[in-house]
Amino acid sequence: MSAPNKPVTILTEEECWEKLASHSVGRLVTWVGNVVHIMPLNYVVDGRTLVFRTASGTKLSKIAINPSVILEVDDYDDKTGWSVVVRGEAERLQISTDTAEAENLPLKPMIATLKFDFVRITPTSMTGRKFMFGPEPDREAFQEG
Repeated sequence: MSAPNKPVTILTEEECWEKLASHSVGRLVTWVGNVVHIMPLNYVVDGRTLVFRTASGTKLSKIAINPSVILEVDDYDDKTGWSVVVRGEAERLQISTDTAEAENLPLKPMIATLKFDFVRITPTSMTGRKFMFGPEPDREAFQEG
């Protein structure tokens, strides 16, 4: 991580994983052709992958057509914030041993619906940023070099 007093700091991969593990809600982005869907979901970190539960519907159908996904997770308070973006490949778990292992993860539906399907996201890249909030710098004092 770079100097802590900078307004934007790049997170290391390990820091990104720590942020992801400290939260459980994000936004999943899928796309098929020119149609993009952004859906909230809850997830759990499992090793160096992310797992979520879902019911039959939009998420599963979009992933079946195009398994490339993006998951964005963030948080903030009045002084700082952070954002982690994971690009990866989503795969519906279908082998009974995989789904049995997924059943043992600390992953429960956020809303009172039945969700029988598990999906694992294997990251292909990950980026993260930490932000320090504050007033905008003085524009008049800014001089281009």
